[in-house]
Amino acid sequence: MIDKVLNMVNPSVRYYVVMNREQDMALVGYARVSTQDQDLSAQLEVLQEAGCEKIFHGKQSGKSDDNQEKLDELLAYVRDGDTVVLTKLDRMGRSLNRILIMIQSLQDKGVALRTIDGQVDTTSENPMQKAMTQLLGVFAELEHSIIVDRLQSGRERTGRKGGKPRSLSDEQVAGVQRLYSEGMSKSKIAIEFGVSRMTIMRCL
Repeated sequence: MIDKVLNMVNPSVRYYVVMNREQDMALVGYARVSTQDQDLSAQLEVLQEAGCEKIFHGKQSGKSDDNQEKLDELLAYVRDGDTVVLTKLDRMGRSLNRILIMIQSLQDKGVALRTIDGQVDTTSENPMQKAMTQLLGVFAELEHSIIVDRLQSGRERTGRKGGKPRSLSDEQVAGVQRLYSEGMSKSKIAIEFGVSRMTIMRCL
């Protein structure tokens, strides 16, 4: 619709509006290596060639608090219309469940995600890309089931069959319910408390 309107106005005005609209949509990169000995330069070079104006990067484990802090910085920086670019999806973290929480948090802000290797591209209308994103959710549930099964098997081998410890205290559950009632999304609450989105849904 906006393109039809722009075609009717002065060419110089149309150029100005189009240029500003394109400038509002930034490509923001995210790069990570697991150890201090590994080199970030290859990822940074690829992301720069892809057109990323700003790149968040660090040397930390995908499961560490440092990595979550970097992701929080990224989430706070991006705006509606931006696209986050990674060389591979696992650069965002080691846990598929946490990666999905981050993807959902980005989508809640109107931000897309694209990987250079073509694994994920939420900007695409291609049915295969949409199916791939949905499959990630299935794989996250599978990952969770495997972890639970391993824990249960370990308890049976050691004779320790105690129940699973609660993820959140009664006070934290009340906090979850309060934040949700104030309009915060389930994904953002999950990041706030450092738990899965499924845990938050159980609290609600």
